[in-house]
Amino acid sequence: MRVRLKGINSITKKLADGTRRTYWYAWKGGPPLRGEPGNPVFVHSYNEAIAHKVVPPQGKLMSLLHAYQASGEFLGCAERTRTDYIKHIKAIEKEFGDFPLAALTDRRTRGIFMAWRDRLAAKSRRQADYAWQVLARVLSWSLDRGLVLANPCARGGRLYRGSRVDRIWTADDEAAFLKSAPAHFHLPLLLALWTGQRQGDLLRLPWSAYDGTHIRLRQSKTGARVVIPVGAPLKAALDAALKRSPIILTSRAGKPWTSHGFRASWSIARTKAGIVGVTFNDLRGTAVTRLAIAGCTEAEIATITGHSLRDVHSILDAHYLHRDPALAESAIRKLERRTNSPS
Repeated sequence: MRVRLKGINSITKKLADGTRRTYWYAWKGGPPLRGEPGNPVFVHSYNEAIAHKVVPPQGKLMSLLHAYQASGEFLGCAERTRTDYIKHIKAIEKEFGDFPLAALTDRRTRGIFMAWRDRLAAKSRRQADYAWQVLARVLSWSLDRGLVLANPCARGGRLYRGSRVDRIWTADDEAAFLKSAPAHFHLPLLLALWTGQRQGDLLRLPWSAYDGTHIRLRQSKTGARVVIPVGAPLKAALDAALKRSPIILTSRAGKPWTSHGFRASWSIARTKAGIVGVTFNDLRGTAVTRLAIAGCTEAEIATITGHSLRDVHSILDAHYLHRDPALAESAIRKLERRTNSPS
């Protein structure tokens, strides 16, 4: 007998290897369903979700949180972003789910939300800022649609003031890592240094994106499409690599990495190499720095890394180059050449 399940929502996405995959949800913004449409596991998963579905009370903050998760703005975010947001939305629901929307215009509400952020900051300032950002985003989305009259989280500032000034991989770091780390970690290092791409995009990069001279990819976070000429050291590594999977970067067993698995294994390899104070994510900033030291313009750097011109300028100005001794050396050598050249 065929059973008709009401309200099911589906999203089809193109994966890094070019194939398409459909994800099924109990309803728009609802929980993901297990199994395939029509099989018993799928039906059971749907019935289980419906049984636990709670209709959010109108006039309460929970109604906005649920509405935002069903919005095109939220569903259009990258999968990793949605996962991170949902984690914080659940925490917001637990703390403020029954908070009356009418109270958002009360000036004391901002203080209540800030006190909550301060409590979160006792464990992690960065996560406290992220939770505040999510709440502010939901309220901003709601304000734009006339669902609320005020956003008390607007312009809340940040508690976390992390600096990347000193977090650059040096040539010695690179050499130490290549000497100590297992061979299957050499290609990730070179890919990051010669493309300036994020970890997630590199872990999903298929062999079909490399044509022997260029790498073409679409960044998952921004949607930017980049075409990167492949430098000689990276080309040599790619051409010598065994194609054990449709995905370029694989584990020792030849399987594509999960984000968590790669991060944990990389950390172990980095520690064994005696490298401290930098992570894989710092390779992106290192690539920007090296390109600038090599004399690349901000526009050229942005073309390779996919940053906006404003972001490239911000990175170079605020975090890296004003403290890099290689730039000072380069500047003095240029001055010497100009001084010694005949008029």
